[in-house]
Amino acid sequence: MQFLDQAKIYLQSGKGGNGCVSFRREKYVEFGGPDGGAGGKGGDIIFEGCSALNTLIDFRYKQHFKAKKGTDGSGKNCNGAKGQDIIIKVPIGTQIISDTDKETILQDITEDGEKVFFLQGGKGGFGNTHFKSSKEQAPRRSNPGLEGEEIWVWLRLKILADVGLLGLPNAGKSSLLSAITNAKPKIGNYPYTTLTPQLGIIRNYNQEIVLADIPGLINDAHKGVGIGTRFLGHIERCKILLHLIDAKSPNPLKNYKNIIKEITKYGKGLEKKTQVLIISKADLVSNEELKVIVKKIEEYSKSSVLVSSSINKIGLNELIDVLFTKLEKLDNENNNKETKEKKWSP
Repeated sequence: MQFLDQAKIYLQSGKGGNGCVSFRREKYVEFGGPDGGAGGKGGDIIFEGCSALNTLIDFRYKQHFKAKKGTDGSGKNCNGAKGQDIIIKVPIGTQIISDTDKETILQDITEDGEKVFFLQGGKGGFGNTHFKSSKEQAPRRSNPGLEGEEIWVWLRLKILADVGLLGLPNAGKSSLLSAITNAKPKIGNYPYTTLTPQLGIIRNYNQEIVLADIPGLINDAHKGVGIGTRFLGHIERCKILLHLIDAKSPNPLKNYKNIIKEITKYGKGLEKKTQVLIISKADLVSNEELKVIVKKIEEYSKSSVLVSSSINKIGLNELIDVLFTKLEKLDNENNNKETKEKKWSP
């Protein structure tokens, strides 16, 4: 399945039905009063979160969504039927962005089954029965239905995952994802093998962790170079960042500094997230070289550093244990914080 994380679409809610001008025409009723019904309300535009979807690719082939018009009113005080709504299903994590500035978030859909009534259909017009009064017994006027709303918007998907994989191109993220999860990403010994975000799940008894692998970042990714801002956006919602540093690269410490610089300049809280640092491709360097790399990065980052090899299965179990432990700790801290913030009320 193709992955698409943003799309532009046109939305239009339904027009309200027109009111009806009608009078009773029955045998033995000499002066039949007004009996024109009101028009039906136009259809609404509704968004619904759907966990079965993980891409916006469907919106590449259909960009226009127009709800149905409300039915016109008719005689015998029959009101028109409401126009059919349009329910647009989107992946969880989809943001609805204003087309005006491409930044303003109009809605953010984060739960499965969550429904957002985005555009209201136009109200139906009144029939002539509505205008009957003591002064006007036989009104011959009605209202037309109101027009629906219309707007162009951008849909932007930001993946929901527990752990986001960070690193330069060809750092070994896809290999690690394949080694510790059920995902089967494309793997190659060259940069930019991964061109779209990939998801994988680690299961441990009744627990699971969702990992998101984004394409490798390059210099000035925070400015959008190599559509880096879109890639970084996918890990904004992650609880932990798993930072891979290629042991075989000429300067692993410099690579680490470059990624830290990019996420710091990008902002939006990425630099404050809990990070797990891990040296990848440990099987390609000697133990002496590995010790030097680990020491340099630990001294600079003031954090412990793990070592792994996806090919030889080195350090993978330790990594999984660390991820589950850190996530459990974060969840407990968040639960305690929410409990303290709740105010007592009688």
